[in-house]
Amino acid sequence: MSYQITSCFFDTHAHMDYSDYAADLEQVLERASEAGIKKIISIGTDFASSRRAVALAEKYPCIYAAVGWHPCGAMEAPDDIRAELRDLSANPKVVAIGETGLDHYHLPSQKGGSATEDEVYKAKQVSLFRQHLEVASEVGLNCVIHQRAAFQPTLDVMGPYSKQVRGVFHCFVDGPEAAQTIFGLGSLVSFTGIVTFKNSQKVKETVKKIGLDQFMLETDAPYLAPAPFRGKRCEPGHVKQIAETVAELKGVTLGELAEATCRTACQFFRNLQ
Repeated sequence: MSYQITSCFFDTHAHMDYSDYAADLEQVLERASEAGIKKIISIGTDFASSRRAVALAEKYPCIYAAVGWHPCGAMEAPDDIRAELRDLSANPKVVAIGETGLDHYHLPSQKGGSATEDEVYKAKQVSLFRQHLEVASEVGLNCVIHQRAAFQPTLDVMGPYSKQVRGVFHCFVDGPEAAQTIFGLGSLVSFTGIVTFKNSQKVKETVKKIGLDQFMLETDAPYLAPAPFRGKRCEPGHVKQIAETVAELKGVTLGELAEATCRTACQFFRNLQ
């Protein structure tokens, strides 16, 4: 089945502040516009990255920002990040808190560290994650959630905040049952170019089984470029290929997919106008 983009889409998760785009950002944004990608959310991974994301959002009408500290950088983070998060979130083009969450895939023990160092690392991630959720509940923003090899621990931390804060579990790669557990907390999932990979049957099954109003689309650019660009730098314009695959899997038109995913994004991300 072949499609042409005739409707607008959003890239709800990209890292436009990364040096990967320093030389040709204007051209990258032009290609995104030509592919029908009208809004891009640039995701902060520490305070410097978050400030750059906000600066890009202030400069380019199509870019919005999320501010936070990625769990993989937990040991470099201050013990208390709440005041800075509050300040950053006050910008009107900040639409979410994050990227935050838990990552038990990249542990110190995998690089020669000890089991004790693993526990310190995990505890710092939990502390930072809770601070993100606390600030999000205070300022009325939702959270962009990273979880890798830590699904249940992530849910355990989120649980007490689930009535105040929703999360989008970005780059979702698990099956339908895991997705339903997330939906039970009032949260969402989003899909990257992984859905276009030949070996992504579990993700494809999830796409087929969940509702049109329960997910969003993203690139995680510069990572995870979809087929046929796999292995190359990803960019927001590649939402086009992701959307084509998702529409085919769900048996809907691109217009139906665009309407549903953009509506979901506008409901989830405050200030996404």
